[in-house]
Amino acid sequence: MDSTEVDRFDTGRFEASRNRLASLAYRLLGSATDAEDAVQDAFLHWQAADRERIKVPEAWLTKVVTNLCLDRLRSARVRRERTAGAWLPEPLLDDDPMLGPADSFEQRESVSLAVLMLMERLSPLERAVYVLREAFSYGHAEIAEILDITESGSQQHLHRARRRVQAARRGGEEVDPASARKVVEEFLAAATSGRTERLVALLTDDATAISDGAGLAKQLLRFDTPQRIAAIARAGFKPTPAKRRFAGGTPAMHYAVLNGAPAVLAVVDDRVMGAVTFDLAGDRIATVRGIAAPDRLVRLTEAWQSYEPGPPLIAEW
Repeated sequence: MDSTEVDRFDTGRFEASRNRLASLAYRLLGSATDAEDAVQDAFLHWQAADRERIKVPEAWLTKVVTNLCLDRLRSARVRRERTAGAWLPEPLLDDDPMLGPADSFEQRESVSLAVLMLMERLSPLERAVYVLREAFSYGHAEIAEILDITESGSQQHLHRARRRVQAARRGGEEVDPASARKVVEEFLAAATSGRTERLVALLTDDATAISDGAGLAKQLLRFDTPQRIAAIARAGFKPTPAKRRFAGGTPAMHYAVLNGAPAVLAVVDDRVMGAVTFDLAGDRIATVRGIAAPDRLVRLTEAWQSYEPGPPLIAEW
């Protein structure tokens, strides 16, 4: 092959791994935008490398992307953003290739918004080991090679990561899709009609709610009793002219599944203006997350524009 054919062949080898690399980067970073940047940086590394000496491209690319993500997690900018308490993961519509692999419960759980947030409590190395092991089933010898640590070090990081994640988990177990939708529909109906008692009954006794305040708040807004959550839900879901002006129109409320969790999306002219996700514990809601910062909804909006949703729960809010 001439040099042009070699470049095309090698580009094809990279593209064959792109979705898997993006899924790895998204789990590590919790941001689709940052994940795409990391994968593109890996492509530049791939182009600059002596590819004839790379015996296993998949392993080489996994190592490059993992370490690029670790560099980002350790950067001063990311530390400032995340320690300031104003960070939520970027939600993705189910079937987005960036969410794969999703064959096992562990793989699906590792990309849930709940676990992505819990992983913020881990060190970058613990996070990397957890993702490589739980989501991609790498052995400790392989993880040690990727991260330049010992096998025993990999095992210790995984043990600490699992302990911290499991200790902090609340709800989040897999539930029947039809039951999950019914709970969310009841929550939305109660919130929009102002039925506080019904809202409280739908929440677990230790329920929490988190909101980014449409990206306007310097820190996440947190509410930690069913009564406070019910009050903020009533206020948040009450339509007003000011809210419609802020949204740029009259939203439709759609049911969706984001990162494996049931959700309500506020959509105006095919633009997702806000997402509310729910973690369930049985038939009650353990956690509510409100995400409306525009930079956290870019990929979700792009996916929604080619998605074929069913009828909205509320056609004109």
